[in-house]
Amino acid sequence: PVLKRMAGFEMKKAKLILYFQSVFIDVYLWFNCFMLIQFTSTIFVSLVAILHLGFLTLEMFLWTKPFGRRTFNLTPEFAQASKTLAANQGLYNGFLAAGLIWSLFLGANGFEVKIFFLVCVIVAGVFGAFTVSRRILWIQAMPAVIALAFVLLSR
Repeated sequence: PVLKRMAGFEMKKAKLILYFQSVFIDVYLWFNCFMLIQFTSTIFVSLVAILHLGFLTLEMFLWTKPFGRRTFNLTPEFAQASKTLAANQGLYNGFLAAGLIWSLFLGANGFEVKIFFLVCVIVAGVFGAFTVSRRILWIQAMPAVIALAFVLLSR
């Protein structure tokens, strides 16, 4: 009877250890998944910010240059005539990039700031797709939609 009780105790102990190991593994995997989502959201927010710094550069400084004209399929005359409007548009893209970069520096406190600026980028991208070119939807809005999804998942 004593050996039987000891065997039963050892079995309960083994089951308890297995249970706590599985809980620990679940918590560990969940934590690593959560950290991966946070890291991925930071990467995508950074990508959207970098894209907008690129748009700023193209629209403010390269609009009338061969690379800028080729990128936007512009004639030299139209590029020169619309140079001021493009620079203004580039400045707005710079503000979007600055807001996204600021949100990254805020860390966990930047959650709402990230959402605000990503939604601004998405709205601008959708508006640009309707009024200028559908390409804008894929180049500007889609990366922001992906970034927003990861930001929301990271919370």
